[in-house]
Amino acid sequence: MRLPTPRAGSYYLIMLEKPQAYTVSAITRMIKETLEESFYDLWVEGEVSNYHHHTSGHRYLNLKDERSVIKVTIWRSVGATLKFEPENGQKVMVYGDITVYEKGGNYQLNCRRLLPVGIGELELALRQLHEKLAAEGLFDPERKRDIPQYARKIGVVTSPTGAAIRDIIQIARRRNRSVELIIYPSQVQGDGAEHTIAAGIEYFNTRDDIDIIITGRGGGSLEDLWPFNTEVTVRAIAASRIPVISAVGHEVDTTLADLVADLRAPTPSAASELAVWSRQEYLQQVSANISAQTRTLNRLVLDARQALKDILKRPAFRRPMDLVLQRQQYLDSVSRLLQAAGKNSFEKIRNRLSLVVSKLDNLSPLTILARGYAVSRKLPAHSLLRSVRDVKPGDEIETIITDGAIVSKVKGIKIEKKP
Repeated sequence: MRLPTPRAGSYYLIMLEKPQAYTVSAITRMIKETLEESFYDLWVEGEVSNYHHHTSGHRYLNLKDERSVIKVTIWRSVGATLKFEPENGQKVMVYGDITVYEKGGNYQLNCRRLLPVGIGELELALRQLHEKLAAEGLFDPERKRDIPQYARKIGVVTSPTGAAIRDIIQIARRRNRSVELIIYPSQVQGDGAEHTIAAGIEYFNTRDDIDIIITGRGGGSLEDLWPFNTEVTVRAIAASRIPVISAVGHEVDTTLADLVADLRAPTPSAASELAVWSRQEYLQQVSANISAQTRTLNRLVLDARQALKDILKRPAFRRPMDLVLQRQQYLDSVSRLLQAAGKNSFEKIRNRLSLVVSKLDNLSPLTILARGYAVSRKLPAHSLLRSVRDVKPGDEIETIITDGAIVSKVKGIKIEKKP
């Protein structure tokens, strides 16, 4: 359209056509379609920051390098399959697709797989789980129990078709056929194997006739042995009230199940050797004990016989009457000593008694009376007179002398004055 040339002093209102505009939602959707169609199946490497594990089960983090940052979303279904837990500052590689969160207008990387950089995924997961369980004390030596020496029934949790169970059965039959093996068939490799292993351990713990539990498998890669490195298996072994022998892989392989078990066997065959007591060795030990006890008894009998011979050689047994005569002579000597001692003691006692009697005679009133003294008593009370004031004229008194008594009446009293 051609516009007229304006004249001086004139004004024109020019109406232009309205330009085409997009809504925010439309442009966002266009960007979303363009990005998601162009950026998918990507591996992106960077450093983890702002990691957050939401209560919903989803995980969110930022992946950054020196100049840029991209948001990463790990949905709950993907997070449940992670072998390790991301940590801030950790180098990782994220595999997924670019998506756009329309509401916020932000683009993000939708994670479908997560790998650590510089260390294997399983190795990192193993290290993290080991640190977690060790901090809880599950690997402490104080928790481990002794394995029963003479087990009657042994529960075995392993694959019923693997080489491990064949080795266990073969060794058990060779060592002692009276020991019963009860097999719980479980997976020992692949997804979900740890749950069947844990179920087997829990089953045997419901029985009262199981003495030992063996769980394990033959050797393999870290991936093959992974069920024995899971938290499910380790906690099932730790919770077992029955002692557990772990028999996983060859001697160079060590799993978390080995660390938590009460006893670690390097191979399934070695586990059977440790759990099943040898009947032949037991009988040999019994025979050896019987032989040792027989030798001990024979030696005791020989020593007793020799001691008896030595006793019989003593003079007392060769001439027993000499010992009797010596004892009789000793008795006679002791008897004479006793008689002499008794006689001397009797004489001493008699002399002491005579002396006491003599003293008593000297102190007797009768002896005093015999020397011309008399004792007077007031009648009729027979009270002893100690003073002339005890009587008055007219009282009757009794005077005792050495050969009798005189009864008289008082005519009067005389009181002597003391100088």
